[in-house]
Amino acid sequence: MRAARRFALAAGLAAALLTSFARAQGNSASERYYRLDDFRRVTKIDAHMHVHGAAEHLLAAARRDNFRILTLNVDYPDFPPLAEQLADAITLKQRYPGRVAFAGTFSVVGFNEPGWTEKAQQQIDAALAGGAVGIKIWKNIGMALKDRDGRYVLPDDARLEPIYSRLEREHVVLLGHQAEPLNCWLPFEKMTVRSDREYFREHPQYYMAAHPEMPSHQSILAARDRMLKAHPALRFEGVHLASLEWDVDRVANFLDRFPDARVDVAARMVHLEYQAVSRRSKVQRFLIRYQDRILYGSDDAYGAQEDTETAAAQVHEDWLRDWRFLVSADRLHSEDFALSFRGLHLPKAVVDKIYRRNAEALFGPDAWH
Repeated sequence: MRAARRFALAAGLAAALLTSFARAQGNSASERYYRLDDFRRVTKIDAHMHVHGAAEHLLAAARRDNFRILTLNVDYPDFPPLAEQLADAITLKQRYPGRVAFAGTFSVVGFNEPGWTEKAQQQIDAALAGGAVGIKIWKNIGMALKDRDGRYVLPDDARLEPIYSRLEREHVVLLGHQAEPLNCWLPFEKMTVRSDREYFREHPQYYMAAHPEMPSHQSILAARDRMLKAHPALRFEGVHLASLEWDVDRVANFLDRFPDARVDVAARMVHLEYQAVSRRSKVQRFLIRYQDRILYGSDDAYGAQEDTETAAAQVHEDWLRDWRFLVSADRLHSEDFALSFRGLHLPKAVVDKIYRRNAEALFGPDAWH
């Protein structure tokens, strides 16, 4: 009986120790990692959206999902005129204090005419006076704009120097979208993801493989890099993973060469997912190593005519899908390619930086207030 009692006591003690260890392990995991159902509890920033109009349904979704947003004005013919974009952005910022911030931009209309620089500076003045936290330069510089002689204007063109110098001097963030995904220069059958094939079929004017007379991917990015070398104090964010999305090693090289630059993942999360199929640990290491220099963004465009519950629900789904990829280790699938991949299961500290802290550090603690 004594032996049986001692055995029972020992077994009970072992079970208690195992339970305690399991709880400790569980507590440790919960302290280090988020779960999928933490999504709405965690304060987040989508630092790359394009929002026009009142966007009431979108902002309601942002409140529910605990998102703040940064809407970027763009010199893009498919968007409203720049004056309308700016008016909408200022109104959104005023209507939703603490929820919306915006970046302004300038037009290249009249670039080859006298007085263009002054007009562009006036547009920047108006944006900053309205509360802009940065200025966007778009891919039309390098891919569409030509000089008087029919040559494509690249990002290091001397006529842009006064703008770069002004932003550098005034410590204003320049958000640079130069070039496009490398898929843009490839035949459709060699593109890695469906969404790129669809976009360039719908926008053939930007499909560089069909326009061999246009600048190469390498030449556009080389011009951008020359500009950054000439302005070492410029606060620069290379949106869309600095158009080096196909290989995180290329993005890492860019960040190493320009130690004050930042990048966002807007519309390029799918390329990280694609790399995660065969190189998941490499993508993890990249995000962890550069955790202080990467911002979350969706690149969702949300027009005034699209402000419906259905459209807002789609944004929610986009946000939730990206969250699942970054915080879970789930087996996932994408509509963009056939093979499955696993979530990256990043530590909380890394997730918090990508989703909030880096945007606050880059654009200032008062950007959303």
